Amino acid sequence: MKNLFKRFGAIAMILAILCSMTVVGVSAATAETAVIDDSRTGSITLYKYDMTSAIEEDAWDDSFVSTGLPDAAVEQLYAPYAIEGVEYTYLRVADVITYTDETNTGKTVRVLYGFDSNTVSNTLLDALALDDGDSYFMDDNDVMWFESDTLISALASNLITRETETKNALEELVTDNSGTAMPKTNENGRSSVDDLDLGLYLIVETRVPENVTNTTAPFFVSLPMTTLDGDDWNYDVTIYPKNLTGEPTLSKAVRESADDTGNNNGSTDDITDGYSGYTSASEGDVVEYQIISKLPTITSDATKLSVYTFVDTLSKGIEYNKNDVKIEWFTDEECTDLLATWTENDDTAKFTVAYGTAANDATTMTITMTAAGLNEINTSNAVYANSPLYRGYSDCYLRITYAATLNSSADTVLGKDGNPNSVTLTWQRTNTEYWDTLTSNAKVYTFGIELTKTFSDGEGDPTEVEFIVHNDTDDYWLVAEYDEDDEVYYVTGHAEDEEDATHFIPYTDSHIVIKGVEDDTFSMTEIATDDDYVLLTEPIEVDFTYVIMRAPSNMRVLATVNDTSVTAIADNGSAVAIIPLTVVNTKGFDLPQTGDNGVWMYGAVGIALMAGALIAIIVAAGKKKSERC
Repeated sequence: MKNLFKRFGAIAMILAILCSMTVVGVSAATAETAVIDDSRTGSITLYKYDMTSAIEEDAWDDSFVSTGLPDAAVEQLYAPYAIEGVEYTYLRVADVITYTDETNTGKTVRVLYGFDSNTVSNTLLDALALDDGDSYFMDDNDVMWFESDTLISALASNLITRETETKNALEELVTDNSGTAMPKTNENGRSSVDDLDLGLYLIVETRVPENVTNTTAPFFVSLPMTTLDGDDWNYDVTIYPKNLTGEPTLSKAVRESADDTGNNNGSTDDITDGYSGYTSASEGDVVEYQIISKLPTITSDATKLSVYTFVDTLSKGIEYNKNDVKIEWFTDEECTDLLATWTENDDTAKFTVAYGTAANDATTMTITMTAAGLNEINTSNAVYANSPLYRGYSDCYLRITYAATLNSSADTVLGKDGNPNSVTLTWQRTNTEYWDTLTSNAKVYTFGIELTKTFSDGEGDPTEVEFIVHNDTDDYWLVAEYDEDDEVYYVTGHAEDEEDATHFIPYTDSHIVIKGVEDDTFSMTEIATDDDYVLLTEPIEVDFTYVIMRAPSNMRVLATVNDTSVTAIADNGSAVAIIPLTVVNTKGFDLPQTGDNGVWMYGAVGIALMAGALIAIIVAAGKKKSERC
């Protein structure tokens, strides 16, 4: 409602300017100045300012009234809000005369504008819903003469009740009938044209830079026009029209694929459906991305979008799944009220997708709106069919979704640095010399576990040791591949059954390095060790989670091994990347070997036991014999 109020307020201010510019009735002029000098020419100078920014910064002066004369104070006040690159086009639409009525009470002089029956006149009057019945009078040549008040009222009324239709009709009238484009506004927001024939001019905004959301309403300029005091004619008119400005929005978010039983780590900045500005994943996992952009306002042909392109970049550690891009359109920020869905397989392609590479071997995906897509964005009546203020998907929300896979290789960055992924939006309006960009980022984190295997006597063979690893949080067994060059296990996937789990063996330097695990709780079970050493009686529990402190650059990792806190270590310069732990196997209780000095004891003990047993038998037998006697 606030934006709607601001928009109607802007129209009201524009109409107030129109009235002050075009009301040209004569009052107390002298005999010499009361008559228009047909031998002279006129000029139009305008300054273009950003009303949105000025209002937001409390710099807008609502009391300002355009008089048609230069105002140095206004130019100084609004200089910081000048808009460069706006193009106005003008078309002379009527003659101007001073007309004298003679009545019983005397003579009344008024200014009238004459429209004959040519194409321009008929189209203009139709757009304003005027006909000869609204004219002051029609002369013998069928020229309809109108008072300025009638023209102003008709224009104002139509801009309020059917703004887009009226704007388009008048923009097309000027451009289709050889209207002349003024120079684009310069860095001071100024444009000027001189040596113009006298008459009534229709001026429309025909090209705007990317940040203009609502063009100035079409307006009339009379050359000449009377000064504000009504005592003179002004042949050189200066105008201070305003524009509403604004930019689209852009955000990129990520989540683990539901198929990978991921979660979003309790992130507090979810956008929708578990998406967040960051997530963690295991290598080999599928991650899903979402890009949301609110389109800028489109109010007429002059503010149509000519470019709306997304360049998405994935860091080297992540790879596009491809052929799965979907674009959805919603009326609401929460993306619940679905308007339309576009896919790469539509019969009429609304967008194209191209893949490429960027710096540091990153991969890119460029999503470009086709002519058919831009046409629907600019002109669809699916949203605001009955509104005079909007057209197309103006102010709607676009959501792009696609999937990618976290690589199982050294390309993936572990720890704090993460795997950044950005998207840049480039958009243009009708003035294609001006464009702008927005960028948003999402990040995927992954981590590692480094187990160091030792033996109590320092003599065991670590290559005889085997571990299997279970993700207790998401209930799967780790599957990984060993890279002999890197001496690292890279996670490649999940297994439901224990028999499919990878057996992790400390091949080198008694270390097992597993890279590419998400932040979860893991059980590491020792299932084999070297001969004569005792297996661990219980699995080792490794639990860790990452915490974002205000910004990803302040990420911390909280980790425990069997409920004892440990400090995560760096990997390749990226902090808090790997959870370290050490496992010690102790020697078992072995029997003495053949040839040892203790062998005789076994024989002696055996003889003693046999003798004891024999004595017991004899004693027992003697007792039974005595009882029988």
